[in-house]
Amino acid sequence: QVQLVESGGGLVQAGGSLRLSCAAAGTFFSINAKNWYRQAPGKERELVAGITSGGSTNYADSVKGRFTISRDNAKDTVYLQMNSLKSEDTAVYYCHYLDYYGRDYWGKGTLVTVSS
Repeated sequence: QVQLVESGGGLVQAGGSLRLSCAAAGTFFSINAKNWYRQAPGKERELVAGITSGGSTNYADSVKGRFTISRDNAKDTVYLQMNSLKSEDTAVYYCHYLDYYGRDYWGKGTLVTVSS
């Protein structure tokens, strides 16, 4: 059974940094994109950043210039480096894989709390 396991969340002051990791347990095949989503209390889940199998990246406007998505294919791990954190970045962050057949894989999430 395959699963995605996030880590690296926690409490940080505004202006600080955190790095989230998403490790794949098991072998995933035909992954088209690896993404980070987040969901703040009372809000819908939103795409934060993504990286395709070809290495192209995309970011939500709200995090451009502050967050960086990267991957280590050898470890099958994707990272989200978050700098200059703001209180509005407080959310549960989810790792997501999308394969070429349109199937979604989700982690259970890791909580990021930014104190102002």
